[in-house]
Amino acid sequence: MTRGTDPRTITQKLLAWYEKNRRDLPWRRTRDPYAIWVAEVMLQQTQVNTVKGYYERFLQCFPTVRALAETDLDDVLALWQGLGYYARARHLHKAARIVSQEHGGTLPKELAALRNLPGIGPYTSAAIASIAFDQDVPALDANVVRVLCRLFNYGNDPRKAAGKRALRHYAEALLPPGRAGEYNQAMMELGATLCTKAPDCEACPLCSFCKAYAKGLQTMRPISRRRQEVPHRTFVSALVERAGRLLVVRRVPEGLLGGLWELPGGPVKEGETPQAALKRHLREGLGLETTVGPRLGVVEHAYSHFSLSVQVYESAVEGEPQPKGTWDDAHWLDPEEREDFGFTGITVKTLNKLPWSGSDLLL
Repeated sequence: MTRGTDPRTITQKLLAWYEKNRRDLPWRRTRDPYAIWVAEVMLQQTQVNTVKGYYERFLQCFPTVRALAETDLDDVLALWQGLGYYARARHLHKAARIVSQEHGGTLPKELAALRNLPGIGPYTSAAIASIAFDQDVPALDANVVRVLCRLFNYGNDPRKAAGKRALRHYAEALLPPGRAGEYNQAMMELGATLCTKAPDCEACPLCSFCKAYAKGLQTMRPISRRRQEVPHRTFVSALVERAGRLLVVRRVPEGLLGGLWELPGGPVKEGETPQAALKRHLREGLGLETTVGPRLGVVEHAYSHFSLSVQVYESAVEGEPQPKGTWDDAHWLDPEEREDFGFTGITVKTLNKLPWSGSDLLL
């Protein structure tokens, strides 16, 4: 940035570019705080093109805070299936019930009240407050952080406390009073479309002000953390069929994948055979003694912080499951019911490969 440049000049350039180049996205056609909240939650760690369809279906099914609050979590998770990061859906549902009970079904305007709702952190609260309620607060997501680090050539770690303070200071200096919602969306748009990991600096409206670009450092900002090796884990799951129905279990509604349905099973301990692990999980979690049959195949899956190989075994059990510990419910699933359940990603992969309901079960 040129010495003595008025921040208002930069912001005017940014807003003019945004007015001409903004993408037509469904959540930009509304001022409904609830709809904006849903969009911001879905957009956390998920690409825009993926979110579009989910967003529109979600609002069709749950058009208001009260509609979401009054539905069962299972219905929410079933609709969320494939969007990932399911804690977002659980928090959204829990927060909707709080808003319905304590705020009359209307999302609160105050930042502190927004922050007290499950799943709403500093960025999401600022985005809602500025876009839905016209409050003069900057919203710093990953895209905005990248833009600011390059624009001001910030060379320290933006994730640390000092970095967060510095970037907030930069954002506040650029924020135009009365137009914070538009400004925040313009910054996000710039980071999502031009100031990406591989920036298109020649097309950027702020190129002439960018300190990192002036020094040829744009691809080195923000500084990156050293990538850690992703651990690999081995799991086992049981394919138990009875009269054309499959035994599925629901994870308790907390932690990774909480509230979702899956085939029964779990991790294999070091030195343990997959068959022994499978018997242990069904005995401890469902109170069932299991006869383990042939292995049907192995399904691979990856999460953000570990990868997974699941060995799937045809199995038989006596009696009815009594869930405890990891699971809070069990069900014999009919093929026609599948669309009504929210499954884990690895379970979806398994069921997609399964010629269900019959004698030949092959992956």
